[in-house]
Amino acid sequence: MKLVILDRNGSINLHRDDFVKSEVEWTALPSALEAIARLNHAGWRVVIASNQSGLGRGLFDVASLNAMHAKMHKMLAAVGGKIDAIFYCPHSPDEDCNCRKPKPGLFIQIGERYGIDLAGVPTAGDSLRDLQAGAAAGCEPHLLLTGMGAACRGMNPLPPEYPAGTHVHEDLAAFVAFLLAREAEKTALQVAI
Repeated sequence: MKLVILDRNGSINLHRDDFVKSEVEWTALPSALEAIARLNHAGWRVVIASNQSGLGRGLFDVASLNAMHAKMHKMLAAVGGKIDAIFYCPHSPDEDCNCRKPKPGLFIQIGERYGIDLAGVPTAGDSLRDLQAGAAAGCEPHLLLTGMGAACRGMNPLPPEYPAGTHVHEDLAAFVAFLLAREAEKTALQVAI
């Protein structure tokens, strides 16, 4: 199974310092939805792993979160894409749960749901904690220079707290182009052998 795990805020939709609290505030990043559709059309399953501490902080409720996700699903469907599953942590930072990134709980849940080892599964996000959580579960980390990731623009190398081997991409579309090109190259090598 070809699986990719994405962060949501700052990766698929605009990041807001005051939290995305409603479907009205949920705004897709340019080319992000089309990039997900490209993955789907190439046979990839796309899953989201997202901290949603606004729930634990009382900034919005589950109905509002569901409305945001319904809007995302509808917009994705319009461009021929879909998200297979959404895993989210509803806890505030002071609850010390295992599912809040940078802890790997959401990723472990994803591996269990799909019955796979996450070693080498690509994960992309715009923050250090996204990549730390994925790397702790064995995923291949990819930093997007959107949302909070924009602070890393021009850094080469990345600060040492980033997981070893982190790939850096301008945005979700560039990440998807990288994955699909790498996959095509592997396929070409297998055909040549």
